[in-house]
Amino acid sequence: MRILLQRVSQAAVEVDGEIIARIGPGVLLLVGVTHTDTEAEARYLAHKVANLRIFEDDAGKMNRSLLEVRGAALVVSQFTLYADTRKGRRPSFVRAAGPEHAAPLVARFADQLASLGVPVQRGRFGAHMHVHLTNDGPVTLWLEREAAS
Repeated sequence: MRILLQRVSQAAVEVDGEIIARIGPGVLLLVGVTHTDTEAEARYLAHKVANLRIFEDDAGKMNRSLLEVRGAALVVSQFTLYADTRKGRRPSFVRAAGPEHAAPLVARFADQLASLGVPVQRGRFGAHMHVHLTNDGPVTLWLEREAAS
């Protein structure tokens, strides 16, 4: 499972001209799933996101977690995180899990994050979305957890 995390001052998802999700300060999480991912990866990454110290303390140091600052999360599925661009000009997405495997894991990740106390909003799986965000910092991190073999 791969997550591109962006610290934001605000973010929203629009589908067919309608805002379906919106958060204030917190994180935008673009989530990709591969074929071997399980709930263990979703659980691990939810804990990582909730507790990662990426927000400033009073001294201006990245020393506070999403939970500590009471930030929100906007979870958006993004299969393109598993694009392979090594050959040719067209990306290959063979490493991205199909919707029957990916949709429940993205939902499980969001549910786990919410169970830890993070307010969670969600994009719409499989929809063409416009994602609006104001990156704060900017702070952008790549998180990954491969399934155990």
